[in-house]
Order: sequence, then C-alpha cells, then structure tokens
Amino acid sequence: MDVTTYRRIATEEAFAPAELLECYRRMLRDGQGDKGFQSLWGFYLGSTAERPRSVVRRLADLGAERLADMAAAGIDHQVLALTSPGTNVLDPATARSMATLANEVAAQAVRDHPDRFTALAAVAWQDPDAAIAELERAVTRLGMCGVIANSHVQGTYLDDQRFWPVLEAAERLDVPVYLHPNTPTDRMVEPLYEAGLDGAIYGFAVETGMHLLRIITSGVFDRFPHLRLVVGHLGEALPFWLPRIDHFHAAQVASGRYPAMKALQLRPSDYLRRNVWYTTSGMAWQPGIMFVRSVVGADRVLYAMDYPYQYVPDEVRHQEELPLDAVELREFFEGIATRLFHLTV
Repeated sequence: MDVTTYRRIATEEAFAPAELLECYRRMLRDGQGDKGFQSLWGFYLGSTAERPRSVVRRLADLGAERLADMAAAGIDHQVLALTSPGTNVLDPATARSMATLANEVAAQAVRDHPDRFTALAAVAWQDPDAAIAELERAVTRLGMCGVIANSHVQGTYLDDQRFWPVLEAAERLDVPVYLHPNTPTDRMVEPLYEAGLDGAIYGFAVETGMHLLRIITSGVFDRFPHLRLVVGHLGEALPFWLPRIDHFHAAQVASGRYPAMKALQLRPSDYLRRNVWYTTSGMAWQPGIMFVRSVVGADRVLYAMDYPYQYVPDEVRHQEELPLDAVELREFFEGIATRLFHLTV
C-alpha cells in the first residue's frame, strides 16, 4: 500500500442504546447513583442547551447522523464503546442485561457498516463470572476487538483482585482493555464539584490517572504481563510525571510506609511504556502529542476524537499537520490501531 494514504481510525467513540439512556433517566428521577453520576447525567439528560441535547442524540445514533459527522471530519472508521459510566452504576442483574443489549446494538451497527465501525465489548464488571462469559461471547461470536472499562465500579477500582479474572480473560483472548474516565467517586468528588471541576475539565483526569496508577502499583502487569491497556486524553497527564512517579514509588516501597505499596518487577514508567497505549481523544494539541510520543514511544500513541462529546471536525486536519512524515502519519492514524485492536477491514 502507498504509505502516503491511510484510513483515519478514531478509537474512543462513544455510543449509548436508547434503553440505557432511559435507565439513566429513571435513576436520576429516583435519586440513584453517586454525586458524579447525578452531576454529569443530570446535565446531559436534563439540560435544554443545544450541546448536551446534540450529544445525547448523537450517542444513540449509529446510522446517518454519525456517518455524516464522520464524513465531515474525515474519519474513515470508528471504534465504538459504550459511553461512561456504562453498566458500572447499575445493579448486577441490570448491568448484565444492559451489557448484552449494548453488545447486540453495536454488533448490528458493525454488520450494517463493516467498513466504518468496529466495537469494544461492554460487560457487567460487578459480576466477574458473567463479565468473562460476555467478553468471550462478544469477542469470539460478535467479533469485538476489546473491552471497555468505564473506570471505577461504584467506587471500586480494577486493582481489586475480584476483577482480575476479567483482566486475565482479556489477556487470554488477546484483546485490549480500554480504561475510560468515570466521574470521581463520592469520596473524592466534593472539592472538584464545588468548583465546577468534576467533569472533563479536570475531574476525569484526576480519577482515571489515579485509577491507572492503582492498577500499576497493585502488580496487575506483573501478574498479566501481556495485558494491553488503552487510555485516552494522552494518558490523563501521567506521561508528564514519569520520573517523579518512579522516584517516589521506589522511596515508598523502601520505607514500608504503605501496606498496599509493594515492590514490582519493573519501574512504574516501564509498565506505562510496555503495557499501555495512549490515544489523543480530546487532546488535539501538537505539543502534548509530540511530548507523549517522545517519552512513551511513537508506537504507543494513536488517534481518537472522543465523539460525540468533543466533536471538532477541524481537529483531524490539525493532527495531519503534526511534524510527522508520511509513514509516521499512517502509523498514527491507522497502523497502530489496526494492530492494537486486530482490525481486519
């Protein structure tokens, strides 16, 4: 193939079945969910402003409007993922049924438009046995290319070993786990919420960057060395902290200050270079992209838009103006995603 041509593959593109949105509406009416959920989805489902209304409409559309938006932006292919918080705020029975429904909806969209969509599996993380069974079904029968983890599950993180069998299944199936932000838990949201910082402006990065560090320091990647994890927004700032993270991890292990902080086989930064991939979702910023490429490796950084939450058609053009040659641009927009998600279209 001519290296000057490539498909632009966007790898963090959200959708939501109408049934899930209606479930969220019921939860809001009944006062269910934590403060972050009430804040985020109370806004999107309750506001009359144009932007939240357009986001909700686009989340539920896996047809004409989404395809038109992709064409307007120059996106050739989307990797679909169930929007945050997905099933994570639901009771186990509802989470199981909603994950199955979401996977069927996404699989139908892929069948309808196989050249335009692939999808990540949704699972009920609250029920690890069911999550494993659904992940296996989604990958082996529906052809899905990974699994979405919408961060904490009602305040519990994936460093908790009850979730590790699901991570083991992802490693065995050779599919990546996409760690996507959720709103901060009630234990950390209050100072963010009172300043209006609990969402994408900062709270998501605080919550998800911490989650990724918890996964690393718990020894997940020593236990599952071939597990692949994808994180958006250029790594939620962690690439900018690599030397400091390594220094104080070593110091805290040596001091024995924290029972949870154990010695690892490698430095934390080594796992961030070996097991983690970084998408540019919501971060169409040349200095940041080039910096992250320089510290984690150019083969770890790939394109995503964060549709429909941050739908900015011109960002594709801006990222095509990165100081990269034709081969590097093809890798950034297509090659890395194709290998990471085992795409065949």
